[in-house]
Amino acid sequence: MKIQNFKFHESGLNRFFGPLEAKIMDILWDASEMSIKDVQGRIDQEKAVNFNTIMTVMNRLVEKGILQKRSEGRLSLFRPVLSKEAFLETQSKELTHDLMEEFGPLAISHMIDALEEVDDELLAKLEQKIKELKKER
Repeated sequence: MKIQNFKFHESGLNRFFGPLEAKIMDILWDASEMSIKDVQGRIDQEKAVNFNTIMTVMNRLVEKGILQKRSEGRLSLFRPVLSKEAFLETQSKELTHDLMEEFGPLAISHMIDALEEVDDELLAKLEQKIKELKKER
């Protein structure tokens, strides 16, 4: 599942989702599986949001392949297709691939420049990955 509208000027989940979508996803990642009413109850603790609005957003997330929906009697239960960690892993991989495809050497150059701001552990992982890639060639 590839998110089509990445927002560079946002932060966190708001880069991938609208504000209400991001709240819904955070709630479901914490709870695993919930009904629309349960999600509405959590959101209402911060700000009242209409049940139909939440239902529409959750059903759109199902259509996008982000949530799964199952019925238990008359109750619809929703749960994320991927864990939060797996979702972020998939999206960061897609973004990196797209950057490499579109900008190639420029993307690598800017990523290397950004390494000045990372810790030694991340640099060690990068060095190990480069060694592995060289062995494969």
